Amino acid sequence: MNRTSLRLTLMLAATLLASIGCSTKNYVRQQTTPLINKTNELDDLTAKNSKDIKDVDQRAQAGIQAVQAHAAEADQKALAAGSEADKAQLSANGASQRVDALTNVVVNLDNYRPVVETAVHFGFNKDNLTKNAKEAIDQLAASVATTKGYIITVEGATDSVGSADYNYDLSQRRANAVIQYLAAEKSVPAYKIYLIGLGKDKPVETNKTASGRAQNRRVNIRLMTNTGAATTPAQAPSNQTPTASANPPSL
Repeated sequence: MNRTSLRLTLMLAATLLASIGCSTKNYVRQQTTPLINKTNELDDLTAKNSKDIKDVDQRAQAGIQAVQAHAAEADQKALAAGSEADKAQLSANGASQRVDALTNVVVNLDNYRPVVETAVHFGFNKDNLTKNAKEAIDQLAASVATTKGYIITVEGATDSVGSADYNYDLSQRRANAVIQYLAAEKSVPAYKIYLIGLGKDKPVETNKTASGRAQNRRVNIRLMTNTGAATTPAQAPSNQTPTASANPPSL
C-alpha cells in the first residue's frame, strides 16, 4: 500500500508541475503578445511617417526648383528686353546723328555753287567703282586745279531694296569708294570733301522698275566753289554719319 501511494503522489506532483508550467507559458505569452504587436505598429507608423516626410521634402524641393527656374527665365526676359531697348535707342541716336550731319552740311553749302557735277553708278549691292565711274570722276577732278576755295560733296545713295540701316551703310561705302579714289588718285585733301550717306531717302527715279533702281544706285559728286571772297570752307570730316550693320538685301 505504501509503495502504491507513493507512486500516486509522484504522478500527481508531476501532473501539477506540468500544469503549472503550461499556465506560466500561457501567461507569459498573453503578456508579451500585445507588446510585440504594439512594437510592430510603432515600427509601421515610423516607416510611414518617414516616407511622408520624404515625399513632402521632394515636393518642396521640386517647388523651389520650379520657382528658381521661373525667376531665371524672368531675369533672361528682362535682360533681353533691356538689350532690345538699348538697340532701339542706338538706332534712334544713329538716325538723329545722320539728320544733324546732313543739316550741318546743307548749312555750310549755302555759300557754295556747283562748278562741275557728275554721278557714278553701282551694281546691285556693290560698292566698287567701275571703269566708267572712274572716268567720270577723272573728268570732274580735272577742274579741281582751276577752282579756288572749292569743296567736293559726295552723296551716296541706294535703291529701295533692303532695310534702311543697311542702305545707309551701303550708301556710305559707295561714297567712301569715291572719296578714296579722289584722295589716292587725284590727291584731293580729305578736309575738302563732304560725305553724305542718303541711303534710299533721295531717289532720282522710281524704285518700281529695274531701270529706275539702277539709276538710284549712285553717288552724286559735285565740285563747288565758295561765292564769298573772304570765306574759307570749314573743315569737314570725311565720314559724318555712323554706319550700321545689317543683312544684305535680297534680290
